[in-house]
Amino acid sequence: MENLFKKKDLAPFIAKYSAYPEELALRAYTSRLIGSDRNLVLHGGGNTSVKMKLKNIVGEDQDIIFVKGSGADLSTIEPDEFVGLNMEPLRKLRNLETISDTEMENQLKIHRIYAFSPDPSVEALIHAFLPHKYIDHTHADSLLVLTNQKGGEKIVKEVLGPKIAVLPYIMSGLPLAKAMIQRYENNPDIEAFVILNHGIFTFADDAVTSYERMINYVNRAETYIQEKLQNISLITARPDITRPDNFRSYAAMVLQIVRGICAHKAFDNKIRRFYVELRNTPDLVEASFSNEAKTVCQSGVLTPDHVIRTKNKMVYIDSVLENEELLKELVKRKVEDFKNDYHFYFENQIKAKGIKREELDPYPRLFYFAGLGLVALGFTREEACIAADIGEHTIYAKLRVKAIGEYTPISDSHAFDMEYWSLQQKKMKKFSPLLLQGQTAFITGGGGAIGFGIAKQLLSAGAVVAISDIDQLRLQKIQKILAERYGEKQVEIIDCDVTDYQSVEKAFEAFSSRVGGIDILVPNAGIAHVATIEALDPKVFDQVISVNLKGTFNVIKASIPVFKRQGTDGNIVVISSKNVFDPGAAFGAYSASKAG
Repeated sequence: MENLFKKKDLAPFIAKYSAYPEELALRAYTSRLIGSDRNLVLHGGGNTSVKMKLKNIVGEDQDIIFVKGSGADLSTIEPDEFVGLNMEPLRKLRNLETISDTEMENQLKIHRIYAFSPDPSVEALIHAFLPHKYIDHTHADSLLVLTNQKGGEKIVKEVLGPKIAVLPYIMSGLPLAKAMIQRYENNPDIEAFVILNHGIFTFADDAVTSYERMINYVNRAETYIQEKLQNISLITARPDITRPDNFRSYAAMVLQIVRGICAHKAFDNKIRRFYVELRNTPDLVEASFSNEAKTVCQSGVLTPDHVIRTKNKMVYIDSVLENEELLKELVKRKVEDFKNDYHFYFENQIKAKGIKREELDPYPRLFYFAGLGLVALGFTREEACIAADIGEHTIYAKLRVKAIGEYTPISDSHAFDMEYWSLQQKKMKKFSPLLLQGQTAFITGGGGAIGFGIAKQLLSAGAVVAISDIDQLRLQKIQKILAERYGEKQVEIIDCDVTDYQSVEKAFEAFSSRVGGIDILVPNAGIAHVATIEALDPKVFDQVISVNLKGTFNVIKASIPVFKRQGTDGNIVVISSKNVFDPGAAFGAYSASKAG
């Protein structure tokens, strides 16, 4: 792993944020270095902090700690995404034996120095209790490969050396913070903590040293793993599985089926649909054929932070079934098994703990399909992408563990505690009240003014929209406008010639492979030609009929298999014209095509 710190970049960065204390700007700089490497942290994972003295409104010095805000992304973090907390009252919490979630949240809120700051990281007490000025925390893949195996503590100590303190998995919050400060006070020479099945904390009195310690220890772990893996294959192939004949068609069919089966009615009796993200890198597809794939899916998460994004386990589909009905039956059975297992897990945990909780939805977030790759679900496209990123890293890390040892995840009890921890759930965005949230729409003729207007309305209602046309240049211009207003992940462009049925099928496959299917179809593509019948060229007449009438037929016909696979109904909005009832002069071809 490369040390990304560059002294020449530091002064311009600090100058850019001259309105903030220099230590905080420096904290943001090294935090971004950590966040830029996905082998260290993923999507809101990890956290960093800096301590300093600041004067309050009456001029008194206060010891303040700035901790990363909960859910903030280290790769892009701004200085104002760190939450300033008054350390003195927080450190007094060490004297408590326990603290409720509600009171913990209250303490973190009332000791903010700015009332409107976001919620701080759930690990804020760790940062406050430890004395060091700068603290960095990651869920580095290489460290988790060491910790998440039988004998992990011994391996970590051997590989990382005497300056590391190793603790068993302890849930974040007051219990872990107390355990860490007690261990540190017993051995103040340590440079870092490794928490089994969780991650690593490094610290120092300057930001660069803390960052470099992180890189150093992660590199030691990576070197050890690479040496262990020499001449060892991560997987053993299953010869009984063959690749699908047409990968793109198969992928589209799978995603449409998965999305349809996992759609479900919420408490308000409305259907909640997922967006789907497909990852099919060569390594992922190859591993999907392996004997190890099933075990990878059935074992728990790499680190408990992931459970709110991915659930604790994945669904493995061990066959390539190109028969649609057989595939649908298999996926439905696997999803039902997952839901039943999840409900059993939930009931067992609340009974064992003697608590009451409202059960979260029991649907899987990750599927691993033999011959296809990783399929991730989310209520937003961002959630689906996050789950997919975590899933990719999880599969690769587990395969490395399995090749050199025995994977040992956290217990179901620990997974439940993290999944149902109110402070963790706050990281998840609430379901949008927008009417079409979770739905997808496909618009033909998206490069024109009417298509543009339709796209804006659907996007403003929360849908993910594909605009298609044969004019790619015009499509790209419109996509740029829409993406700036509604977000890049909300708008897709698809090349599609509605007069060619196969082109339409491929366009639907392409869109389905990106988001999971189609819920709303708007056959909007159309052309008009002004000419009297006497002057009308028969070839032009054929073209108008081909685009306006045959094109609409092609689009509607090609959508039927998609809607049927999904099984969640759908909407087709056909664009008519007043010319059907009152043809204008010289609009014979157009009027006939619309009346057809």
